[in-house]
Amino acid sequence: MIRNGGRLLVECLIALGATKSFGVPGESYLAVLDALHDTRGKLDYVLCRNEGGAAFMASAYGKLTGSPGICFVTRGPGVANASIGVHTAMQDSSPMILFVGQVGTDMRGREAFQEIDYRAVFGTMAKWAVEIDDVERLPEIIARAWTTALTGRPGPVVIALPEDMLTTLTDVAALSGPAKVFEAAADADALAGARSMLAASRRPVLLIGGANWSAQGRAALQTFAETSDIPVVAAFRFQDQFDNGSPVFVGEAGVGMVPHVKKLIRDADVILAINVRFGEMTTDGYTLLSVPEPKQKLIHVHGSDREIGKIYVPSLGIHAGPNAFAKALSPVKGDWAAWRSQARESYEGTFEAPAQPGPVDMAEVSRWLREALPDDVILTNGAGNFTVWPNKFFKFGPKARLLAPQSGAMGYGLPAAIAAKVAFPGRTVVCFAGDGDFQMNCQELGTAMQAGAQPIVLILNNGIYGTIRAHQERHYPARVSGTNIENPDFVGIARAYGFHAERIGATGDFAGAFGRALASATGAVLELDISPEAITPRQTLSQMRDAALASQKANA
Repeated sequence: MIRNGGRLLVECLIALGATKSFGVPGESYLAVLDALHDTRGKLDYVLCRNEGGAAFMASAYGKLTGSPGICFVTRGPGVANASIGVHTAMQDSSPMILFVGQVGTDMRGREAFQEIDYRAVFGTMAKWAVEIDDVERLPEIIARAWTTALTGRPGPVVIALPEDMLTTLTDVAALSGPAKVFEAAADADALAGARSMLAASRRPVLLIGGANWSAQGRAALQTFAETSDIPVVAAFRFQDQFDNGSPVFVGEAGVGMVPHVKKLIRDADVILAINVRFGEMTTDGYTLLSVPEPKQKLIHVHGSDREIGKIYVPSLGIHAGPNAFAKALSPVKGDWAAWRSQARESYEGTFEAPAQPGPVDMAEVSRWLREALPDDVILTNGAGNFTVWPNKFFKFGPKARLLAPQSGAMGYGLPAAIAAKVAFPGRTVVCFAGDGDFQMNCQELGTAMQAGAQPIVLILNNGIYGTIRAHQERHYPARVSGTNIENPDFVGIARAYGFHAERIGATGDFAGAFGRALASATGAVLELDISPEAITPRQTLSQMRDAALASQKANA
């Protein structure tokens, strides 16, 4: 069958199993848009308002579903906007494929209109960046991109599409389906070595991360951890990968790491790290484990050989996928019951917080949400001090999910929530956003409206860039500069996009407003009046400032 490269590309994606895509249109890939005209119901195109939002949606979709999130953007300015989503997908280890329109092959290298060398720009940001130079190689490259995005450590792939490659006619066959690639599995000696090290320990810790867990792998891991009575710590923003209600789950190692988790990792004698990319946040700035040789005995299990030994020299490195490894584990026994139970008790204590100053008390709101939200809820957030509430004050059961960026990207929460509603229209999706965070991508409310994928959005409005203000008061107390925000009418904006919207000015009004949000057929935006003083659950902004001023005075 003779057709152009654009149609061949779409045929290949459908054969691989892609059903959703996100993008902003551009003249550089009109042939793809034309092909998508005939694939509605097979490969749908979610029309976004900004390429950054589209790429965030694709990254979140990949993280949530385990299938590569597909994104289409145009060249130059379009892909520059989309780069934030590629960076986020890389740090999140989320499978994603970004297709970018490119100048024709006859114009390359001349700095033609909107031309970019994508292999150079994305060479360190993506798992693989490639440009098509032969229309007949489209199936080969798309197949490789799909496999690359999914295997080892999952991540983003960038494919540049010269305009003439999409319009050139070809009769080359499309793909027939995806490759079936099984996870690398640990051999018997590696498993025996891990069991022996754990059995000889007194203070073991199981550290888990990554989003590429299967339901069977998670269940096997939980059975092993509970039968062995080993405390489980989740890496930064991966606490949804283990049932937080389990007696062995003891907390998250991330931003604002609570003292008992720091102590647990620091005092452990053996750490079994599965599927963990050892980032700055999970290691408290690489201080909890010495670089390059930790004092703790480290068993590092990862599906990518490039992660093992990248920062820490393990006592035992095992190249294996998380699910295959978890299924092969058998229980170990040791004298550490008190070690685990004390950690769990400390974890339960982290949910207690004093009354928060200001009109709406997020400690009370979080307590109410923990009881009221369905067990398969999907929570999303971007970046800011407000993220402490969904990240530290919610217990994720086996069906609940968290979409939150390891990259600390502002503006991720709303696009991620839209992607979640696209993937699972029947599930409750709640986005937590600060007032500054929300305005990074608030135009994507239009995407939600058009796609019929409207989540519930909670805007925690405190009138400041809270994270930066907190740092400012700690280092330059009482010298406010560039962190106060004059905000628009969020309720008016949300209603203009067809959302139900309310402003909540008192804690007692939240439950009723949230009930109306749940009942709304058009999603909802709830603006919560938060005091800037409530900058963290346990320290006010004034207390930060006073402590910094006192320190300056003492050191003068």
